[in-house]
Amino acid sequence: MEQKMVVTERDCTARLVPAGNVTTIPEGEFVTITQELGGNYTVTWRGNMYRIDGTDASAIGRKAMTLDFESPEDGSINEQQVWDALETIFDPEIPINLVSLGLIYKVDVNQQTQEVNVNMTLTAPGCGMGPVLVGDVEYRVGLVPNVRKVNVELVFDPPWSRDMMSEEAQLEAGLFF
Repeated sequence: MEQKMVVTERDCTARLVPAGNVTTIPEGEFVTITQELGGNYTVTWRGNMYRIDGTDASAIGRKAMTLDFESPEDGSINEQQVWDALETIFDPEIPINLVSLGLIYKVDVNQQTQEVNVNMTLTAPGCGMGPVLVGDVEYRVGLVPNVRKVNVELVFDPPWSRDMMSEEAQLEAGLFF
């Protein structure tokens, strides 16, 4: 993608790369879009790199991604909706979602506290984008109806390997032969 400078059309939530700290880029600021991958945008603003979630893309003049989940009538959390939300999160370097990459090890839904606990890993323990991916998981799973809190734990046992990827993901990455 060719880099493109745009002006923010409204205040926009963004996460500092790679630390993952949340900030707000005010309306009327110049940002440079440097990457569009998996529905998210990497921008530079005031000399720093930030990630803007696809659900906030309208702030930079792009079509916003919408996650529209039907709320269960009984007030419960639908675990399939949690998995569906996780499938919308893409690795920032590989255009494959975290579930297909095999990075999500466990999802535990606590209906009493309305919390979702996610155990996930990274493709490498030293991956600098870990905090950003954790933020992506917290944000997107938090959009599922009736979720009050999302807890993400990074685990590295067992270590991730490409064998954990779905066959479709391996084909897409050119690793399946």
